[in-house]
Amino acid sequence: MTVRRDIADLADKGLLKRVHGGAVTTSSLLSEPLFSVKSQMDIGLKDSIAQEAVKYVSPGDVIAVGGGTTAYIFAQHLLESQQASGITILTNSIPVAELVQAMESKDIEVIVTGGVITRSNSLVGPIADKVIESLRVNTVFLGTHSVSVPRGFLMPNSLEAATDMAMMGIADKTIILTDHTKWSCTSLSLFARFDQVDTLITDDGLDKDSAEETRSLVSNLVLTHKSS
Repeated sequence: MTVRRDIADLADKGLLKRVHGGAVTTSSLLSEPLFSVKSQMDIGLKDSIAQEAVKYVSPGDVIAVGGGTTAYIFAQHLLESQQASGITILTNSIPVAELVQAMESKDIEVIVTGGVITRSNSLVGPIADKVIESLRVNTVFLGTHSVSVPRGFLMPNSLEAATDMAMMGIADKTIILTDHTKWSCTSLSLFARFDQVDTLITDDGLDKDSAEETRSLVSNLVLTHKSS
C-alpha cells in the first residue's frame, strides 16, 4: 500500500486530516500511525526542529536516537553535518539504522537495540531495554506522540514508552523533539516528566499560553521557525 493510500485510508476513518502537502493528526488519535504516514505529517515543522537539534551534538559524541519521524529527520540532518564526525549512534529505530548503514561511513558507528517491531518501525520490549541498560550515552534525542501539561510526554504504546524511559536512564542529557501539534494529542503511557527533560525543542506555532506554561515546567524550551 502506498503512502497516499495509507493517508487516504486513515483520513476516511477520521484519524487524520488531509492538508496541502500531507496530513496532520486529529485530537482523538490514540493509536500509533504507520511510519510511512507519519513521515508525511507536518514536514516543515519537523525539519526546523531537527536542524536545531543538530547543534546539541559534538564530534565524537555517543548519542541515542529514538523512534519516530522527527528523530529520523534529525538523524538525516546530523549525518549531513560536521558534528557527525566520529559519533556513535544507539538507536531503536529501524529507519535511522538503515540511514546510517546506507552511508557506509567508517567514521560513524551505529548500534541497534533489537526487540519487537512497532507500527512506527521502532524496536521495543525487554530485549531492547536490556541492551540499552548495558550502555551509556552523552545525549538521547526522543520524539513524543503527545505533550500533556503539566504531566509530561506520552506514547500510545506502553512498550515504546518503557524503551524511551530506558534510553533516558542511560543518558547524561535528554532532549525531546516535537512539533506544536502534539499539545493537542492524547496518548496512553507517560515516559517522561517535564523535570526529567533538559531541553524541549518545538516550533513557534505553539500558542502563547501553552508556551508560557511549558516554559515554566522545563529547563530549556527552544522554539524554531517552520522551514519553507
